[in-house]
Amino acid sequence: MAFARVLRGAGLEVSVGATLDFTRALDCVGFDTASGVYWAGRATLVHRPDDITTYDRAFEAFWCGLPAPAADEVIPPQPVAFDVELPEADDDDPGSRRLQPALTVRWSPVEVLRERDFASYTPAEFAQARRLMADLRLTGSRRPSRRRKVTRTHGTPDLRRTVRRSLRAGGEVAPPVFNKTGTRPRPLVLLLDVSGSMEPYARAFVRFVHAAVVSRTRVEAFALGTRLTRVTRELSSRDPDAAVHAAANRVVDWAGGTRLGEGLRAFNDEWGIRGMARGAIVVILSDGWDRGEPEALAEQMARLSRVAYKVVWVNPLKASPGYAPLAQGMAAALPHVDVFVEGHSLAALEEVAAVISQ
Repeated sequence: MAFARVLRGAGLEVSVGATLDFTRALDCVGFDTASGVYWAGRATLVHRPDDITTYDRAFEAFWCGLPAPAADEVIPPQPVAFDVELPEADDDDPGSRRLQPALTVRWSPVEVLRERDFASYTPAEFAQARRLMADLRLTGSRRPSRRRKVTRTHGTPDLRRTVRRSLRAGGEVAPPVFNKTGTRPRPLVLLLDVSGSMEPYARAFVRFVHAAVVSRTRVEAFALGTRLTRVTRELSSRDPDAAVHAAANRVVDWAGGTRLGEGLRAFNDEWGIRGMARGAIVVILSDGWDRGEPEALAEQMARLSRVAYKVVWVNPLKASPGYAPLAQGMAAALPHVDVFVEGHSLAALEEVAAVISQ
């Protein structure tokens, strides 16, 4: 308990339950070796890799008599150690109980790219991110289908199949057949803002949209700029580079202005209200900057939200410190959005994929 208080004083979050786990671990390993005590505390009292350095210094202070770290002391960041080798303590030499862990450090460029903002990517990093983005799978939530399927568990008795099974057995009594309501994936509609303000993120988002189109059925993709352009056919190619090139040639207003309200009006009138958005998951990838009237955007978002199952807005600016949806377009659309998420990095797009799957 005294050691737990030292850790709390050094800035670690040590709960009462973790302290009890530490006492149970000490009861199992005993106090014979310094490494046993070290790992008993390391396994029960440390919950984040960033706290390992603080724990090591507090351990040396409590068990070896070195100065304890202060709670407000800034400890330089250390790389995560995957392999730690601790020397066994020599009972004849008390000084050998001071722990000097030998660290074997590894690092992964993939983890760095997952958290980095798309706007700060280099061309080489973006090429690697494209390969990682191709592995994204958007399964999507499912809804009940009119088709029924046979089930081994008890459901609704299927008299027709039961009678057919009995006739094939020569009229003998056959085991009953049951069926239940089947499911199918909900339609997915992706509306990508390709205006000039979205240029740092549009090239990554179009790869994300391509991964969605080729990974599942019933997906529609549109580009939003000064006009609405359907790019589902262009992004259906299995070759990512060819698909993106075809989509770029199809969209004539790439990196131009933004008229989200007019684009959504065209989508609702021509495709959405007629059936494409009914019961669908609609994903809008945009920063919310709009040159049109905010009232028009709010009206079209309200129409869309009434027929869609879920409206997801992906805004890469949401990850900025101190961000608030103060832009007129974003403020007008937000009341009609079900889920408002970031989209500035690979990790954020993985979160978007998880939201779509729910």
